[in-house]
Amino acid sequence: MRGISKSFPGIKALSDVALIAHAGEILALMGENGAGKSTLMKILSGAYRADPGGEIMVAGQPISIQGPRDARDAGIAIIYQELALAPNLTVAENIHLGNEPMLVGGRLDRSEMRESCRPVLERLGAPFGPDTLVATLSIAEQQMVEIARALFRKARILVLDEPTTALSSRETDRLFALVRQLRSEGIALIYISHRMAEIYELADRVSVLRDGQYVGTLEREEITSDALVRMMVGRDMSSFYMKSHDDAGARGEPVLSVDGLTDGGRRVHPCSFTLHAGEVLGLAGLVGAGRTELARLVFGADPARGGSMTLKGQPFAPAGPADAIASGVVYLTEDRKALGLFLDMTCQTNIVLDVIERDAGFLGRLNLRRAGERARNAFGAMRVRAAGTAVNVGSLSGGNQQKVLLSRLLESGPAVLILDEPTRGVDVGAKSEIYRIIDSLAKKGMAILMISSELPEIIGVCDRVLVMREGRIAGEVGGPGEPAPTQHAIMTLAAADAAA
Repeated sequence: MRGISKSFPGIKALSDVALIAHAGEILALMGENGAGKSTLMKILSGAYRADPGGEIMVAGQPISIQGPRDARDAGIAIIYQELALAPNLTVAENIHLGNEPMLVGGRLDRSEMRESCRPVLERLGAPFGPDTLVATLSIAEQQMVEIARALFRKARILVLDEPTTALSSRETDRLFALVRQLRSEGIALIYISHRMAEIYELADRVSVLRDGQYVGTLEREEITSDALVRMMVGRDMSSFYMKSHDDAGARGEPVLSVDGLTDGGRRVHPCSFTLHAGEVLGLAGLVGAGRTELARLVFGADPARGGSMTLKGQPFAPAGPADAIASGVVYLTEDRKALGLFLDMTCQTNIVLDVIERDAGFLGRLNLRRAGERARNAFGAMRVRAAGTAVNVGSLSGGNQQKVLLSRLLESGPAVLILDEPTRGVDVGAKSEIYRIIDSLAKKGMAILMISSELPEIIGVCDRVLVMREGRIAGEVGGPGEPAPTQHAIMTLAAADAAA
């Protein structure tokens, strides 16, 4: 792709962008949300038409892509994050969809459909057959159906857009093995992901877009966190994480004290800790260690079966989340789409939900003027990138959705903020913004408990770190007068039993 540009009314989405993918390689395509990755891939797939002047060449020959059929005929296929399958149809019917073999009389040749797709399923090592109903398959298996459909249609350029978002670690490993297999077969793979670890593991090269422009390409031996962050956001790692609240001496008196809190030993054994004003306390551990379960007990989302808590020196025993919010404890869930946001409602509505009753006038009449003020102020404080507060929150990028959800929690004026994987599914630029917000809140005296599976993030943002293992707090690293947390110290506590 050479000289690719795309304009929308009032917006220059792409400007003179270039992209080269070789046969038998995995090319990672990276950039912040809004950098132009999706627009570029939609042009490649025929969903958008590029502005006049650019050129797309496949195997050295210029091609004209006016629509999806042109892209498919050129051997280009895209596996989107939201899979495009018909769940009520079989695997064979999905693979042949839109190009079904027919018998005399206009009936489907189901025998041909089944037999013709068997070789590609065997090639991929699929654990299901042509007659399997797609609705019965896991997300990873459905993804395999999409890839099988692309290969059945002779795709030689395969784009994978955030393919691991809904996969477990084991499913991710299987996908990586499949991606490497396809590379060995000579297919050109363009791999889009926000996850640095995936890029390090898979990519032969990385091309980066920023603000709709091509920044450059790194060869495998040149790929480092510092180089990628500098290319994507225009600055190096030294200013990526924020912890100026620590330099400002923001840590104050204890706000939340937890003593022997447990769910009766189901997932959380008795845990104790103290959270101070102006402190970011990290909660680390392996998946399944009990971090989220402990946070839900503190928030009252799950019932405690033992132990006690105090909030600002007063007994704190929330009967549910509403009690916790009223007392000044709020919780940002790790699954913002399913448990946090109302995706089909406006940003304004999402932001003011927790305080809408407080702002109501006579006889409960909604105060829309005040709601608008709150939403506009939140947009400014959080630097939300959107056309306005009236747009549906579901149309925003992951990072901006997270800022909207965080805005809602802060509108109630909490004393304690629990963050569960606050940067999951957001790009590197949005991560930096969220770190800035966390640091700013701590500097103002808010007590923050932060759960994260990314050790560099925990170390870069938190003042000290509690490490959980098998439902217990195995130890603490960092803190006043102690050596700074390290990945080795955290993992030693988190995986001691597993190593043994």
